Amino acid sequence: MHAITITEPGGPEALVWHEVPDPAPPGAGEVLVEVVAGAVNRADILQRQGFYNPPPGASPYPGLECSGRIAAVGPGVSGWAVGDEVCALLVGGGYAERVVVPAGQLLPVPEGVDLKQAAALPEVVCTVWSNVFMISHLRPGETLLVHGGSSGIGTMAIQLAKAVGAKVAVTAGSKEKLERCAELGADILINYREQDFVAELDRATGGAGADVILDNMGAKYLDRNVRALAVNGRLAVIGLQGGAKGELNLGALLGKRAAVSATSLRARPLAEKAAIVAAVREHVWPLFASGQVRPVVDRELPMPEAAEAHRVVEASGHIGKVLLVAP
Repeated sequence: MHAITITEPGGPEALVWHEVPDPAPPGAGEVLVEVVAGAVNRADILQRQGFYNPPPGASPYPGLECSGRIAAVGPGVSGWAVGDEVCALLVGGGYAERVVVPAGQLLPVPEGVDLKQAAALPEVVCTVWSNVFMISHLRPGETLLVHGGSSGIGTMAIQLAKAVGAKVAVTAGSKEKLERCAELGADILINYREQDFVAELDRATGGAGADVILDNMGAKYLDRNVRALAVNGRLAVIGLQGGAKGELNLGALLGKRAAVSATSLRARPLAEKAAIVAAVREHVWPLFASGQVRPVVDRELPMPEAAEAHRVVEASGHIGKVLLVAP
């Protein structure tokens, strides 16, 4: 098969389309997926740069989600058959023509979604559902603040929060991005280049603040995020684009009876990921069938052009997901 390999850590040019050995046949509880498309995530960029290596035993190729068709089924797998159209949450290997996946991380392609575009869903939906709903317990009538509202994570968080009856505030860096967030249902639009999100949120909520904050920035926003939280608020950190080490004002946290969580999907045990995937299938997949939620795809590029896809994502001009389509 062919896959995008990382010859050595570096810039986008480090991503090279090579012929590589086929994966081993699927073992117990696994399936082999013939990949139709993968999607680019920030974690892939970190892996390319040498800062986020795959866990031991995982595929060395980047790519944390894909869509495709089942090509083989390992021992002990039930409910799936060769030829089924699926999308999958991966620990790696999405930038390849074939990948072996634990059966617990498979999802059927949602009703009303194209097979290629289904590649845009597993990582973002599982990230949003696990952090905003399973950990932070966003409820109807509460306010969710999403940093990077026009990103793949952001566009999905807006839609899911609105689907459960929450109010949504977003930050983004341009008028165009904020307009797209508004089209998806965002209620409070904050241009982080021109406005202080704490002050704007305070004004828009009458001083109440955000009940849940989904944060991809980490240290740079930590103090302001705590100040922006409502009483009993929950801050969910899912990225460190603004640094990994910050000072946490425990007094402010105590005063608000607030909580901070920080999670990633990739290194979680198989059972935890399977539980998240099962919850997504139960609670989120019907929202695609009803038209309440849809994938947001900025563009599709051929998988051999992964380097260009990384340039697009690093430039941050895209809205939603960038897909890589297998030849």
